[in-house]
Amino acid sequence: MLYRALADLVVILHLLFVVFAVGGALLALRWQRAAWVHVPAAIWAALIEFAGWICPLTPLEKWLRIQGGGSGYPGGFVAHYILPILYPRGLTREVQIVLGILVVLINLGIYGWLIGRRAKSGSRRGDRA
Repeated sequence: MLYRALADLVVILHLLFVVFAVGGALLALRWQRAAWVHVPAAIWAALIEFAGWICPLTPLEKWLRIQGGGSGYPGGFVAHYILPILYPRGLTREVQIVLGILVVLINLGIYGWLIGRRAKSGSRRGDRA
């Protein structure tokens, strides 16, 4: 039971990491220091997709499931709703590359907007001086 709970926790953490990697730049709009954590996370997520690697959380989760007497992804909330997001059917190499491109484009767009906003506010302050 403990191993299954730990496996579910790993899946939830994995999902939160994916959400953070894709949209964490939005946090930088409010808290600029968040970029110091988000940029490496987004780079890692894109690299995983581009290289076709497996995130280390995936084998950890599978190992925990096996240790808990499972073999795969049994029923329940986590298995039914969260796992299909992280491990969709039909995940091909091409889909992984598209996902990596989306991570990069979304984040470049948000950071580009943030940098542009800061540059405009900086130039306005300079005009007043």
